[in-house]
Amino acid sequence: MSAQGDSRLSSFVFLLFCASSIPRPGMAGLRHEPSPQHYFSGLEAGRASLAFFTPHVSPAAQPFLEQIESSAEALQDYGISVVKVNCPKEDVSRYCGKENALRKAYLFRGNILIREFPTDALFDVNSIVANVLFALLFNEVKYVETLTDLQNIENVLKGKSNMVFAYVPATGTAEHRAVMEAAFVYGTIHQFVLTTEAALLKATGSDDPDGSSAWLLFCHCQRATDPAQPCRRTALAQPLTLLNIHRHLKLMGAPLVIEVAEDPEKVSTVHLQLGLPLVFILTQRETYEADRRTAEFVAWQLLGKAGVALLSRDLVDLNVLHRSNIALKTPDEGMPIQYLVLEDTDEVVTLVEDKSKVKQIQEDEEKEEEEEDEDEKENNNQDIQDDQVVEAVSRDKKRELPLEQVLVLTEETFHSSLSEADRTVVLFYASWEAVSLAVLRSYSEVADHLKGTPGVLLSRVNCWDWPGICTQENVTQFPTIKIYGKGEKSVTYDGMWGTEELTSFIILSRVSCPLKLATMDEAEGYLRGEFPPELSSHHHTSLLGVFSTATSEAREAFEEAGNILSGHVMMGMYFEDDGLALSRKYSVSPPALLLARSGGQSVEGIALPKQSVQDVVQMIRYELMDIFPEITVQNLPQYLQLTKPFLILFSDGDISQMESKEMLKLAKRRPPQAFVACWLNL
Repeated sequence: MSAQGDSRLSSFVFLLFCASSIPRPGMAGLRHEPSPQHYFSGLEAGRASLAFFTPHVSPAAQPFLEQIESSAEALQDYGISVVKVNCPKEDVSRYCGKENALRKAYLFRGNILIREFPTDALFDVNSIVANVLFALLFNEVKYVETLTDLQNIENVLKGKSNMVFAYVPATGTAEHRAVMEAAFVYGTIHQFVLTTEAALLKATGSDDPDGSSAWLLFCHCQRATDPAQPCRRTALAQPLTLLNIHRHLKLMGAPLVIEVAEDPEKVSTVHLQLGLPLVFILTQRETYEADRRTAEFVAWQLLGKAGVALLSRDLVDLNVLHRSNIALKTPDEGMPIQYLVLEDTDEVVTLVEDKSKVKQIQEDEEKEEEEEDEDEKENNNQDIQDDQVVEAVSRDKKRELPLEQVLVLTEETFHSSLSEADRTVVLFYASWEAVSLAVLRSYSEVADHLKGTPGVLLSRVNCWDWPGICTQENVTQFPTIKIYGKGEKSVTYDGMWGTEELTSFIILSRVSCPLKLATMDEAEGYLRGEFPPELSSHHHTSLLGVFSTATSEAREAFEEAGNILSGHVMMGMYFEDDGLALSRKYSVSPPALLLARSGGQSVEGIALPKQSVQDVVQMIRYELMDIFPEITVQNLPQYLQLTKPFLILFSDGDISQMESKEMLKLAKRRPPQAFVACWLNL
């Protein structure tokens, strides 16, 4: 419907609201006809009239006459005349006979009888107006008794028109009248459906246990293009009056989300005009699609309670904090727009439903800023908190992190960016999640360490803004780091989130795992710590797999294990014809593992029995670990991955040489991989 037509409709409805309170001098009100013949001869085609026939007025009929006369003006607003027809004493026709006179009222359209009403059903103005309009609006208002009837009407309307479903405990009530008057105005726009069945009310989700209260639902069937998709429903939260129904239908007809490219102080919407707040979701070009989805989700939650708008930072110069993501404009004149920082959609809904929440959030933010200023003054020399997550969140909550070296990816740039570098590191995170905030700090430090490293691109995806990417990349927890190489499967990081550990993982991931060595000299150099240029600054234990042409199965298992351990260990592989000579130099035969510690000063040969890929992975992890390690926060996950019992020496400080010597003896005497002997500094 056009805006101009909608405006005319609103004006017409407003006039209807005011009709009963505006004095109308000279209005005919109840019309009198001297005889049935005179009444029927004057009927106009298409024009409705409610007539009652009476030979005389008895005292018992006086209350009915008073109510019918009072309803005349209300019905005239809808083009329906109310007529009192006098019956001559000699007239004993159908309408003037003793059994009908003043016992029934008759509704005509032109000279066609539409309905007969017993006068006891027309007991007041509300019942008269409600029943007369209900009879005239037979096609505009469907009456249903069962849920199946309601669902059938819904199915017919899907993708075409919306439905207004109303329950009234009984016909002839004020609520019934309000629904009928609304249907008279909006019946050509929406399909109205009425019921008085309490069982049907419960089936549509009402909380009223006994069906004593009237209820109205707006069913958004026009949006339900899928036949299997139910129509969304928005209940009228206010009492069922004509003014409230009109207000509700106006809100339902407004755009779900509007887009704003001007000063929000100048924005006016139907919500503000009707006394409801307007929620602005601040957006920018990079996050527009995600913000649009968020705005639509919030708009459905707040439908009928507040309006929702997208406010573009790119088009409007806002003098507010960059971290502000929500603005609230109230209908109160002179009230400034409130800019807030909210972490999820539930907080936005609560903000609207609980008016005191705005003040509370602002007071909390001001208090946090004051406390932060005091903390910075008093605690500049304090040690960092033990809990790194708490410390990072507390420290970085209101501080812009130096993420200039980290590329922000969106749905439009994600796939194209993966082909820009040999290795693209992607941090998938959620901006509202505590661990993500802590890891962002480490990630920014990694980016600073690797600045200028050729072939490595560090990037990030905020899954709160781009959930589609994260779902597509099978990201099921936050944060997640993946490394993408051209033409290779992505590698997921599963280590600690410290800067050193992340940097090591990215550096190691630059080199193939396992690294294939072509000559005996390359293999020997590898064991001495002569790594590729990419690892020139990296110090790590070297592990070399040696294979002969007859050990292809073990070699394949080793290669697959390398894919799993990529980024965590440095693995080489040699399978040339002289591999047997290389392995025998270290007293083993292919397939074998050669472990070089301390730059090749000691090389240990380990037989590699025929095992599954997972067994090879676990064996490599085990062999790379210290025989008697100190357990720390950083290395505990590695030892837990062995799924072995722990034999722990607890020490108050460093252990002595004698304690270390005895524990080493015990660890070396144990059966291979029976348990992990370690110590813990209390």
